[in-house]
Amino acid sequence: MAIDPSARIAATAKVHPDAQIGPGTVVGEFCIVEADVTIGANNLLEPYVFVKRWTTLGDDNEISSQTVLGTDPLDKGFAGQRSYLRIGSRNKIREHYTISRGSKPETATVIGDDNFIMTSGHIAHNAVVGNGTIIASCALVAGYAEVEDQAFLSGGALIHQFGKVGRLAIISGNTRVSLDAPPFFTYAGFKISPCGLNLIGLRRAGIATAEIQQLKKAYRVMYRSGLPLAEALRRIETELPGPLTEHLVRFVRNSKRGICREAGKNQPE
Repeated sequence: MAIDPSARIAATAKVHPDAQIGPGTVVGEFCIVEADVTIGANNLLEPYVFVKRWTTLGDDNEISSQTVLGTDPLDKGFAGQRSYLRIGSRNKIREHYTISRGSKPETATVIGDDNFIMTSGHIAHNAVVGNGTIIASCALVAGYAEVEDQAFLSGGALIHQFGKVGRLAIISGNTRVSLDAPPFFTYAGFKISPCGLNLIGLRRAGIATAEIQQLKKAYRVMYRSGLPLAEALRRIETELPGPLTEHLVRFVRNSKRGICREAGKNQPE
């Protein structure tokens, strides 16, 4: 059966007969759920949520009023072809939010698990958001951008198309992420600049003190040593081995846009 008998569908909601609604899910007043939508178990759709075609939700998500999931991508070249929005489990997506599906045929926008996405923002086509992130109100994540696990985007942050924010990085309010933001650090300024470790986030994530000390040293080598970036990365690998520093080095080496540097610093590449 497309709609599980234990699901609760408000009388004013419109659910397409081809949609799949899992057990315990609540679809509130005046919601619209289109065809080719799959919603798992124990989800809550508050009134006026619109779930568009080719969207999938896992279990235990809470979607607040006036949110639209699976919107057509904001891409002038989009021709209406099939693409997807895939959302995991235990996410909270608050009021007045839009998330687009992929732009090219058979591609997807992907949101992981346990994310808290606040009000009045947008995640664009083909973006990838990991697990356990916090995306504050009015933040904008552009097409093909990536936000790694446990990152924190403060209010009004702007993630440029194809930009990347690393794990446990924190982006301050109204910061423009025009260059990639490596993991574990704090960033501020309209022209994004690193300004030390995300100590609060690291401690809340249960990162050991010894690993935090390693990351402090890695930050100094990468941003304060005056070494060319390639040499700094080799030094971090050699002198500060460990899973977190390995992730940091890998992120920087894989950056296609280049990483941001400290404000006012003329650092060699």
